[in-house]
Amino acid sequence: MPKDTMTRRALLRCAAWSSVAAMTSTTAFAGVDAPYPAQPVTWVIPFAPGGATGRLSLLICDRLTRRLGQPFVLDHRPGAGGATATKSVASTAPDGYTILATSTANVITASTDRSPDADLIPVAGMARMPLLLLVSRQLPVKTLPEFLAYAKANPGKLSVGSAGPGTVQLLSAELFRTLGGLTWSTVHYRGSGPALTDLASGHIHAMFDNAASAVDLLRSGKVRALAVTTREHAAAFPDLPPVADVLPAFETSGFYGVAVPHGTPKAIVELLNREINAALADPDISRQFAEVGATPLTGDVGVYTATYRAEIMHWRKLVPQVSAKN
Repeated sequence: MPKDTMTRRALLRCAAWSSVAAMTSTTAFAGVDAPYPAQPVTWVIPFAPGGATGRLSLLICDRLTRRLGQPFVLDHRPGAGGATATKSVASTAPDGYTILATSTANVITASTDRSPDADLIPVAGMARMPLLLLVSRQLPVKTLPEFLAYAKANPGKLSVGSAGPGTVQLLSAELFRTLGGLTWSTVHYRGSGPALTDLASGHIHAMFDNAASAVDLLRSGKVRALAVTTREHAAAFPDLPPVADVLPAFETSGFYGVAVPHGTPKAIVELLNREINAALADPDISRQFAEVGATPLTGDVGVYTATYRAEIMHWRKLVPQVSAKN
């Protein structure tokens, strides 16, 4: 039986509620032509299945489907480190029927590109979580210092996976490589799911990824975790040291939220914010978040927008630090 009860339960619920959604009432708003939602809502995931963005989104969409009476359907659109899906959603009609699940890749891009408010409106947070330094079981290391020593002793021989350009997985690896004075080959994938598959089979040696993505492989012993990327120990992984224990300037984390196209009615934005916050307060969702080290990001639209902009400023300072040394 699959151990990922989080995914299984949510899929079953979504399937059941999709069949009765048409019989459930919707809500009317001033300034909105029709009750919302009056039809299925597309929830776009910018990466391949199997990653943290999709897993967190599945929980939230299950809750929204049950509460709002229309199916919130996950649509995976991988490519260009999330840029393909982001551009696609930004160009759709601002009617609340196409929603983007954002990740750290969005704030990283915004930190080096134009204003984050140009085409998308931040709606609500989902979670913040540490990344893990993961290695293949075939690699002869079991601790963080051993991995650093092995990488230094074997320059250019390691292959390290990336979830795509501009992702927190890649930037975490680049920061580690920069601070450690290392050289290795980077292998880009269209999301962390395919990269994890290759890590488990030994096709690549290491990668940084969120626990929500890697939890099944960790439980089955197919990959090994050596450290967390946050400066403090993570409650969900008390035995894993922070990377900062050996590289003091190192600190990264995953940041997940929701956005809609610019021009979406304020009433719809606020409704989605309230319902997503209600989902995050659900004890079952809170428990499942805690199991993978995820901390819910709650707050109204204004609070989340401020948090989103602060995250952009964090990466605006960090990205040049990595780029300047490579």
